[in-house]
Amino acid sequence: MNVGGQAIDAAVAEAFLAALQPAALQACLQAAEQIEQGHDAALDQHQRQVEQARYNATRAERRYRAVDPDNRLVARGLETEWNTALQQVADAEAELARRETARPKTLTPAERGAILALGDDLGQVWDAPTTTDKDRKQLLRTLLEEVNITARRGDPDPHARLVLRWKGGAISELTVPLRRPQPKIRTDEDTIDLIRRLAVHYPDAVIAGILNRQHRTTARGMSYTANRAGSLRTHWGIPRHQPSPAAPREGELLNVTQAARQLQIAPSTLLRWLNDGFTAGEQVTPGAPWRIRLTEELRGMLTGNAPDAWLALHHAGRALDVSRQTVLQKVKRGELRAVLTRTGRRKGLRIEVPTPQEGLF
Repeated sequence: MNVGGQAIDAAVAEAFLAALQPAALQACLQAAEQIEQGHDAALDQHQRQVEQARYNATRAERRYRAVDPDNRLVARGLETEWNTALQQVADAEAELARRETARPKTLTPAERGAILALGDDLGQVWDAPTTTDKDRKQLLRTLLEEVNITARRGDPDPHARLVLRWKGGAISELTVPLRRPQPKIRTDEDTIDLIRRLAVHYPDAVIAGILNRQHRTTARGMSYTANRAGSLRTHWGIPRHQPSPAAPREGELLNVTQAARQLQIAPSTLLRWLNDGFTAGEQVTPGAPWRIRLTEELRGMLTGNAPDAWLALHHAGRALDVSRQTVLQKVKRGELRAVLTRTGRRKGLRIEVPTPQEGLF
């Protein structure tokens, strides 16, 4: 059973402070007197240390003066002992002076009034930054023997029932409202289905890029990374992408780099043909990399060199007196023949432009 502790802590502390309230004023004054008495006791101890140090120094001086001056070895040892004792006297007197300076003065009427005001509001003392959790636990144990907690799960009005057993046998019962269980945070089903489809073709890093381009976020509103996409995929049991064999099969979908390598052209050239609509491509989802289906028809459109009479795309447009896009549309509809050259200076799309028929005149 899991029960949030903040509300329970606050309820027990409130009951404890309420029970302590009648003795709060007297306790505050006693605490102030104990502080004064503690400083007085510490001063007495340091005064005794000063007296002991002075006695040791006087005794060392007498021993030094009583030695035979001719016995220089012993005299030097006693002199060193005397100097050490004098240094200890100076240290003890300095510490005593510091303690006397730091000793708190007798409480003034205003200070006593401030302490009594604290007694009226023990919660301020309880919540003070200088009051540690260890202090609070020790204070609670002075009055409380134990706290029993009973809570129901699935209750439409969640609450905890507390039974406080005080030292001396008194019993107190409290009812503490609990926070309702928060709905679980989860990724929407559409994103999970998309990851399932993308994982067939792409690794986690590419999947994360596609999700970000579609402005999708995690369940907590963060952008996707390879680790986050991988964790989500693993959580839902989606298999990792397995790279295709080195030799592609006929009709297999390849990414632009793989297809360009098989066709022996530059990837930029293949992308340009895709943008022109001359070469067909597919996307699993918007923002995903283009994929090219490698067919014999596509391979057959490639040649080393085109016939001399065949023109480049812009020259064909001028010869036919139409736009570049119109020429491409005619090629797609089969009205014009075209090939893709991949070598030499005439590299690119080459189009056969019909020669005008000669008239009778």
